[in-house]
Amino acid sequence: MASTLSIGRLAQAAGVNVETIRYYQRRGLLAVPPKPLGGQRRYPEDAVKCVRFIKRAQALGFTLDEAGALLKLDRARACAPTRALAARKRALLDRKIADLAALRGALDDLIRQCATRRGRTGCPIIETLTRD
Repeated sequence: MASTLSIGRLAQAAGVNVETIRYYQRRGLLAVPPKPLGGQRRYPEDAVKCVRFIKRAQALGFTLDEAGALLKLDRARACAPTRALAARKRALLDRKIADLAALRGALDDLIRQCATRRGRTGCPIIETLTRD
């Protein structure tokens, strides 16, 4: 018979806390095993892989809903839709990177303006932030 884990052992093995396990269960990402009379729920060993999968997906920028979709796609062995989801995530990241680069450029300009004005007028950073 395969080894099973308590919720605490599952959380420890997956590197999360118990509340994370419960939250994933409420979100439908992780199955809730039956609770025997007078006993505690026991989780299969592969639940550790599932939790780690979700955490890795989050680290790559996927939302929990997207992680759930990826879990379903994994079970279906559906590579093309998985690739499409990853490509959409990559395009979103590219847009965010472009937006951040534009923000950085705007801040660089304000910092340069502030450095060249040196007390002759008000601070350009403050003036920009207080403009209507």
